Amino acid sequence: MAKVTGKVFDVGLFKRLLVYTNPYKLTLYFVAIAAILLSVFSVARPVLLKITVDDYIITKDEHGLLIYILLMLGVLILEVVFQFLFVFYANWLGQSIIKDIRQKLFHHMLQFKMAYYDKSSVGRLVTRAVSDIETIASIFSEGLFVIIADLLKMLVVMGVMLWMSWKLSLIVFAILPLIIYATRVFQKAMKSAFEDVRAQISNLNSFVQERVTGMKIVQLFSREKTEYKNFEAINEKHKKGWLKTVWYNSIFFPIPELANAIAVGLVVWYGGLMAATGGEITVGEITAFIMMIGMLFRPLRQIADKFNTLQMGMVAAGRVFEVLDTESTIDDEGKLASIDIKGNIAFKDVHFSYIEDEEVLHGISFEVKQGQTVAIVGATGAGKSTIINLLNRFYEINSGTICIDDIDIKNVKLEALRTKIAVVLQDVFLFADTVLNNITLQDPTITRETVEKAAKQIGVHEFIMSLPNNYDYNVKERGGMLSSGQRQLISFLRAYVTNPRILILDEATSSIDSYSEQLIQNATDTITKGRTSIVIAHRLATIKKADTIIVMDAGNIVEQGSHDELLQIHNGYYKNLYEVQFIQQEAS
Repeated sequence: MAKVTGKVFDVGLFKRLLVYTNPYKLTLYFVAIAAILLSVFSVARPVLLKITVDDYIITKDEHGLLIYILLMLGVLILEVVFQFLFVFYANWLGQSIIKDIRQKLFHHMLQFKMAYYDKSSVGRLVTRAVSDIETIASIFSEGLFVIIADLLKMLVVMGVMLWMSWKLSLIVFAILPLIIYATRVFQKAMKSAFEDVRAQISNLNSFVQERVTGMKIVQLFSREKTEYKNFEAINEKHKKGWLKTVWYNSIFFPIPELANAIAVGLVVWYGGLMAATGGEITVGEITAFIMMIGMLFRPLRQIADKFNTLQMGMVAAGRVFEVLDTESTIDDEGKLASIDIKGNIAFKDVHFSYIEDEEVLHGISFEVKQGQTVAIVGATGAGKSTIINLLNRFYEINSGTICIDDIDIKNVKLEALRTKIAVVLQDVFLFADTVLNNITLQDPTITRETVEKAAKQIGVHEFIMSLPNNYDYNVKERGGMLSSGQRQLISFLRAYVTNPRILILDEATSSIDSYSEQLIQNATDTITKGRTSIVIAHRLATIKKADTIIVMDAGNIVEQGSHDELLQIHNGYYKNLYEVQFIQQEAS
């Protein structure tokens, strides 16, 4: 979370934001010029009004009065036009900048290691990429430029006041310190309040995201009331955070109005006495001062309000830059951007830990020859899926070497490496899109004809054609319109159409019906021909045909051999595991 510094404006953070204005320099300059012209046009009206009252209304000069009325109308029209241009292009600039930042943030998030996502809340990341970045736009559209425009207007107004009457100016300026002090106190209080608000919004987003995603678990275990109470508590904190900002606003906002009324009263009283007794102050000056007092005091209230907007934007920027500054990417310095692999795999004394000093692989070594099917079995937590994660370089190993065709995978670009490996996971993720797009992942090189041909080859085409709109059927979020077996079949076809050299099946048949399992078994026999395949299986009956079976326990390889060879080991780990499963199947 961004640190509460109490600063009115974080210059360092703003400099980082300004870098994103470089492609839009002309727009930035135009907005700045428009702000200057607006301050001139707005102050021109009371000056013209003063001249009109003193020189043409009091003297009853109708011709001169008409000319100055037209002049004021022209200035008003210019002010309206430039106000429109200022607001439009300030907002356009803000939206253009956040578009670039959001793209950079998402690109950065795409490069993160899996370890980052293991520890990060999805809800918080969504907040950073959506609402926080949207808040940054307000720095340019509603915050900084509006503040600058208002400050310029105030400076010009003060200069004109002094030019007209230094005595009346002193009366007005005497009240200014009160408002400035109140504004400063208000700004500091709001800085802290908005920090709390952003934290509560992030917590709320995270909570809702997780509960909606895990709604099935919530309902299965009848946790609705508990989760509702938890939501009530978080929502209450969110409300209190916002009410704190409302409280500060309620205290501060009447102060400029009160100061404005006092200043107008004093100017009318003193100026009226001077004008009535033939002093140096004229009725036109009093009229102009009444108009300019509002132009001087009301921007102070707006500036304080815009400081809130500016601070929320800066807090949001701090959070976004915190993610952008996070160094959690896999080293992609490999020199090989393209490889034509055969499929030989070698793990050589590989040590790995997800958490420092808590090793999960203890010097793993094994080889898989081109075209072989190797199965990895073992209890939960033995390290089976970790091997797949390391082969795809989702994580960095502590020590050792992983090679494909005698090439250290660290020397291969990640994209080149992963395009040669296809993985079918137990927990299939499908996007809210058509079946076809979930298979091709919108890769333009994979045509519909290619997908249909592949589906027929592995026996999945008939199932897909049975769906409404077949390949154009929208599976909705996470594939919720399909059964687990159907999702698995689509995932299997998705892996196959990429024509991988290495195929990995991670518990691919552990949670599906017997019909889908038979389809996948038939498909496995088809697509593993000529490919190196690694199969992680819970059901040992599905891996009898594997060339080699690697048995793991607690991060170590304890046995290795074919199905028949492993069954010959007296009191062997694999033999015991197989017999237990066989007995369970017989009993069922």
